[in-house]
Amino acid sequence: MRLFLKKLIDKTAIDCRTIGSFFGVNGKKLQRQYKKHLSSFNTWAPPEHAHEWIIYPENLGTHLSIDEVALSQDELFTIVTNKEAKGKKGYLVVIVAGTKADQVIEHICKIDYKKKVVS
Repeated sequence: MRLFLKKLIDKTAIDCRTIGSFFGVNGKKLQRQYKKHLSSFNTWAPPEHAHEWIIYPENLGTHLSIDEVALSQDELFTIVTNKEAKGKKGYLVVIVAGTKADQVIEHICKIDYKKKVVS
C-alpha cells in the first residue's frame, strides 16, 4: 500500500488530503508521512545557488509558460514550466529569485544549447 500511495502522489496532481480521503486515511497525516518518509525530501542536498536559481534542463519542452509567484511579501520568484507535463513530474524548468527579465534570461541561457533545440 505504501508504494502504491507514493506512486499515486508522485504521478498525479491531486493533493495528499484528497488522496487520503479516497482511502479513508487522514490526509494531513498522509502528507506529513509522504514528506518525512516516502519522498526524497530529507535526503535532497540543494546546490549552493538554490536560494537564487534552480534549473532542470531535462524538463525543457516545446510549450513553456512563465509566471511570477510571491511566496511572501518580500519574496518574488519567476517560474518557467513545461506545459506538456501538466503539473506532474518534469513540470518545473527554471525558478529564479526576482522578476527582472535580464536575471531570468541570464539563467535560462545557462541551459545547454543542444537541450534548447527541440526537433
